[in-house]
Amino acid sequence: MSLYTLTGAQLAFGHVALLDHADFSLETGERVGLIGRNGAGKSSLLKIVAELAKPDDGLITRQQHLSTVYVPQEPEFDADAPVFDAVASGLEGVRALLDEYDTVAHKLADTPEGAEHDALLARMNTLQSSLDAADAWNWRTRVSTTLAQIGLDGEARVGALSGGMQKRVALARALVVQPDVLLLDEPTNHLDFDGIRWLEELLVAQRSSLLFITHDRAFLDRVATRIVELDRGKLLSYPGNFSQYQERKAQQLEVERVENEKFDKLLAQEEVWIRKGVEARRTRSVGRIARLVQMRNERAERRNVQGNVRLDVAQGEKSGKIVAELTDVTKRYGDRTIVDRFSATVMRGDKIGFVGPNGAGKTTLLKLILGELKPDEGTVRVGTNLQVAYFDQMRAQLDLEKSLADTISPGSDWVEINGAKKHVMSYLGDFLFAPERARSPVKSLSGGERNRLLLARLFARPANVLVLDEPTNDLDIPTLELLEELLADYDGTVLLVSHDRAFLDNVVTSVFAAEGGGQWREYVGGFTDWQTQSARAQQLAEARAPQAAAPAAAAAPKESATGRNAQRSVKLSFKEQRELEELPKRIEALETEQKTIGAQIEEGSIFAKDAQEGVRLTERYAQIDEELLAALERWEELESKRK
Repeated sequence: MSLYTLTGAQLAFGHVALLDHADFSLETGERVGLIGRNGAGKSSLLKIVAELAKPDDGLITRQQHLSTVYVPQEPEFDADAPVFDAVASGLEGVRALLDEYDTVAHKLADTPEGAEHDALLARMNTLQSSLDAADAWNWRTRVSTTLAQIGLDGEARVGALSGGMQKRVALARALVVQPDVLLLDEPTNHLDFDGIRWLEELLVAQRSSLLFITHDRAFLDRVATRIVELDRGKLLSYPGNFSQYQERKAQQLEVERVENEKFDKLLAQEEVWIRKGVEARRTRSVGRIARLVQMRNERAERRNVQGNVRLDVAQGEKSGKIVAELTDVTKRYGDRTIVDRFSATVMRGDKIGFVGPNGAGKTTLLKLILGELKPDEGTVRVGTNLQVAYFDQMRAQLDLEKSLADTISPGSDWVEINGAKKHVMSYLGDFLFAPERARSPVKSLSGGERNRLLLARLFARPANVLVLDEPTNDLDIPTLELLEELLADYDGTVLLVSHDRAFLDNVVTSVFAAEGGGQWREYVGGFTDWQTQSARAQQLAEARAPQAAAPAAAAAPKESATGRNAQRSVKLSFKEQRELEELPKRIEALETEQKTIGAQIEEGSIFAKDAQEGVRLTERYAQIDEELLAALERWEELESKRK
């Protein structure tokens, strides 16, 4: 039996039906990812399941004594409360029962035998059963255990914590209840990569059923066992993770398109028939006319797929070939070093992702590159003719009292995109804002809509350098995918800060990664490439550490005896020098071969022409991966030895 079932649910705000005879069920142990367009009604559905809201109509069936806990996008706490008390507030009901039990016990001790005594005794037995069932006697232990599991200091003040740590407090407050159903609205907001990985592992290990809203595709792939899409008022279920959903959704949309085309063709034929001359009207069938009326009604009620955002950047003039050149740059705030002797060159057309934990200094490094901050040491040479467009994650550029139209084009009804004038109403329509909303104030928009408006404002300004600080927050998945395509085709330079792993993989060509203590390092490729290279480099460092320690230990007595700390430089042998010179050519050849094979495999015809050759190419593709890794490791080893 399902834990929770919603049948024929209807919910509308104004003339828009968010739920239109929608059905939904949640089974024991399921982890359901709820996706859909911004404003589709996902949060409303979550609140209905949490019993914080009710549908206009429909049948709700819940298992008896089902416990649900809802964690909103922006949890609220008393800023002065200790973390222990904030987490324990999730057990308010249990603690109220304990308080009542103590009160009844004291009254019972002071009440002589009689009717009142018997009533108090009965109430105490009922309370004891409830407390036993809720495991309430050990509530302090439960709170302490949950804090330890999530890695929180119970004595810390909630207001002193970062956004990511406050999100952990909210999760701890929910998990301490040990609910049957856990409801999470955008749980990855404010979390860095380590926090997201931690959350993934935590949720996968939980016994509670899970219903969550997120636009993080990698998170959906890792956590979800089923995807439910809220699409045009209906709830559509797809077993499996997000990648499997994408395949099934594409097939479904194609079938829907074909069926709609057939229907529209038949309707057009019937419209022609009904408008024929007098002779045809004499022989009209009453049943056929009734069917035409019904078809007209069906067509009018059909809810088409919502249009996609149309993204187009107003391209500025080309910048200089070098956008920025950093040489031994150091930046400190007080005793803390944010950037320590970092050198890099940003070229025109580079797409660079900045990754690292919250507070590592990603925004600081961005400002150093753009020349907005002066380094304490080292030099920054900023390129010529830079036209920078900045996307701020805090949306500070938006005036909440201004209208949408004034935000895009103050004092004018026109915007200019790549030399062509466009009416502001039409331009806002490209970003899915209806004409009647153009005069609405910004404060009336949801978080996702404000991000969309900020993108519209950003792309209306000529630019050759796009700086995007967490642009993916609150954007729905179709808009994310379109933004990826736009940035991939963009000729200018992109500097991107994001915690969306799939977005980084699909956009950036290199990564500047924070490695602690102000150390930054550049990696070629996207997020996955950085993880692979970083993990491999760490393994190599750990493997070399014992080998380096042994000679050092042997040399120590000799050095202490002579009192010298001179280091001997190690030179490459002739054979090693030749090997180091040849390795870049070999790496390039392997990459070229892999790219050629990849194109053949992706095209697919090789498997139809010669299945054995297709298998061989697939195996060779995987083998090149291993050879490339070995060559890169050897190059790094020889290069470090040479230095």
